[in-house]
Amino acid sequence: MFTLRGSISLASAFIVIAALLSAPVLQAEEKTDWAFARNVHIDEERVLDAVVEAVNQATISAQTSGRVVKLNADVDDAVKQGDILVEFRNKDQMASYKVAKAAFDEAESEFKRIEDIFAKKLVAKTALDRASASYKAAKARLEQANEALENTIVRAPYSGIVVKRHIEIGELAKPGQPLMTGLSLETLRANVALPQDLVKVVREQKKATAILKDGKRLVVNKITVSPYADPSNHTFQMRAELPKGDYGIYPGMFIKVAIVSNTKQSLLVPAKSVAKRSEVSAVYVKDKDDKLSFRQVRVGAYVADSDSYEILAGLESNEKVMLDPVAAAAKLKLQE
Repeated sequence: MFTLRGSISLASAFIVIAALLSAPVLQAEEKTDWAFARNVHIDEERVLDAVVEAVNQATISAQTSGRVVKLNADVDDAVKQGDILVEFRNKDQMASYKVAKAAFDEAESEFKRIEDIFAKKLVAKTALDRASASYKAAKARLEQANEALENTIVRAPYSGIVVKRHIEIGELAKPGQPLMTGLSLETLRANVALPQDLVKVVREQKKATAILKDGKRLVVNKITVSPYADPSNHTFQMRAELPKGDYGIYPGMFIKVAIVSNTKQSLLVPAKSVAKRSEVSAVYVKDKDDKLSFRQVRVGAYVADSDSYEILAGLESNEKVMLDPVAAAAKLKLQE
């Protein structure tokens, strides 16, 4: 613990500017405020590297045979869900559909006619059954033909961007042949190589925060940890789903993910109450008699949630600290 004499000597570097001002000093003195140093429970974090990836990423394949006649999207194009991406020549599929539709209409008409006659008890039940079977078969063939026709138009399964095109106009596609690869920017996640010592903690607490390059933090929505380790580096794959929104991050980018590894009790003071000059950190402490003293402290981590600093040494819980170091220095000078 520093004495008042030693504290004033150490504070001399902080009050040179304040001592040169007279009227403004008195005004600052009136506005000086204070806060208590307090013990709180804070989370200890481990910060790990992560790679952003899209949750929804898929390669669309052809569902029918046909020649490509139109490509409505290309690499880096943004598309909306349901937009037409690829169109095939559909002459054969259209012809098959028309034949199936004509057969269905005929079977439906015949079934209704037999049904009316059967209701009047003019035909046997077997005639109705045959008409019903023909109607159902014609309906199945129509549905199959309609699906084949619809498959000549390929639509986007979700909103996103095209990242790769696998086919050209005029090329003959076969069922299962890749057409385009796309991903959605609506839902992203961070892929983390999780060390073995954190696996149990993460599975139990399910708490993590994504840290962007500008320092902004995003609370992770959902965490999934692989049930087995990668044999090459002995880490577990962790996927942390990010909240929806435009944060300027895209698949393939690097970000940081903070994992809550432990909870500890720490002594905190408001960040603005800490005066820093070179390697020296100090606070102005107000005792029970409202007398000020300048006290050097050892500062720990910055706690962003409460805009506070952790005090490792030099201060005790419930001691008063002045929030404005400049005004406090002026008041200390007048107190001498």
